[in-house]
Amino acid sequence: MTFDAADSTLERAIALLGRLVAFDTESSRSNLDLIDFVEDYLLGLGARIVRVPNAEGDKAALFATFGPPDDGGVVLSGHTDVVPVAGQQWTSPPFVLRRDGGRLYGRGTCDMKGFDALCLAMAPEFMAAPLKKPIHILLSYDEETTCAGCLDAIRRFGHDLPRPALAVIGEPTMMQVADAHKCVATYRTRVIGHEAHSSKPWLGVSAVHIACELVGALERIGRELEVERDPHGRFEPAFSTIHVGIIQGGTARNIMARSCELFWEFRGLPETPRHRALEKFEAFCAALATERFKNFPDARIETFVETEAPGLSAESQSSAATLAMALAKANHTIAVPYATEAGQFQAIGLPAVICGPGSIDQAHQPDEYIDIAQLEEGVAFLRRLTGKMSA
Repeated sequence: MTFDAADSTLERAIALLGRLVAFDTESSRSNLDLIDFVEDYLLGLGARIVRVPNAEGDKAALFATFGPPDDGGVVLSGHTDVVPVAGQQWTSPPFVLRRDGGRLYGRGTCDMKGFDALCLAMAPEFMAAPLKKPIHILLSYDEETTCAGCLDAIRRFGHDLPRPALAVIGEPTMMQVADAHKCVATYRTRVIGHEAHSSKPWLGVSAVHIACELVGALERIGRELEVERDPHGRFEPAFSTIHVGIIQGGTARNIMARSCELFWEFRGLPETPRHRALEKFEAFCAALATERFKNFPDARIETFVETEAPGLSAESQSSAATLAMALAKANHTIAVPYATEAGQFQAIGLPAVICGPGSIDQAHQPDEYIDIAQLEEGVAFLRRLTGKMSA
């Protein structure tokens, strides 16, 4: 992929965004075609590249370094996966970038291939700059499902990969600097009941009825958690939350259901233990099983942990926040209620912030879009970073 000298970095970012959007990288799919494209592009510029594949070999993260091959500097982190489009009403093909006035439409434009495209568009400027500290780019996978696709690369920091001094995660914040976000844990709870004809309910126990009681218990636990409020009032809502997204089970109206599953999540304030909701829920499940399953030894309630992503806690005198505020020309930070990979960086001792183009309100929506003005702000942010790392 080549560009004329007359092309601006912004137009290069838009062109690259079109290429990135064209790759259907829903989290259930491989991202290797996109990684191949990015690798070829960056190698053509002379960047140092390390590919970090997953255990199955069907996905990979990519780590690129510009400037001195040393520890320190900044890692710009973005994910390559996107959420599904099935069932959404799009007015144009979701994997074809559409420019309409000052907006760019397509799946991932906002969350978060817009930031990825900015980093790639700035790569020629990173290469040309007299960087005294390195700038790294990390493109990950599976952020939308587990927030774990960056971990294999992060674990290699300070070993066979340079260890950055801090991280900027480019999730959409309207280019505001976020230094805190909630944690997220997702669970699958399976209820095994005992089948019987619905006309003789004493001969069985319905997994669907038990599951409904569990949903009610989660509602009550959620209300209990509302008492533990964010003391600084930075989050909206200002408390941890529980949400049940899916419940499914049963065979027929006249059969007491043998099995039912519910899928639920906990989003906790950074200071709230990630297992707080699970511990309360499992205590309720144990008491309920003792009462309702005593005549049915095959009945049970099981909960499986699917995802656990740490929160991001605001740190006093954070070098990441200080740098990002200077680059964004901001005088304060914000907190966001959604989870990102930032907590994974902080967990290994790297100061981290979130700052990227676009609004989270557009993420996961049909006709997802990003304003070109946001990409312009992103270019300015990264140009200031280039200057800082060259000083």
